[in-house]
Amino acid sequence: MNKTFAAFVAVATIAGSLAATPANAQRGVAAGVAAGLIGGAIVGGAIASSRPAYGAPVYVEEAPPVCRLVRERFWDGYGWAYRRVEVCN
Repeated sequence: MNKTFAAFVAVATIAGSLAATPANAQRGVAAGVAAGLIGGAIVGGAIASSRPAYGAPVYVEEAPPVCRLVRERFWDGYGWAYRRVEVCN
């Protein structure tokens, strides 16, 4: 609804500025500048107040698991030995 209204106001502003016949050239330039500023403010306000066109849900990827190296003691059949093992939470 807002976009339709903004388009209608923009067309009406342009049509109104083209239909008016100025008395002299300076008055026509000022009227055109004023109409452009007013029309731009109306259209810009309509665009700024409109909601975005997309509304899809946003999915957040989970953080990767935190891994660390842990020194582990084990029996290898001949005696105790140590090895590094990666442990992830």
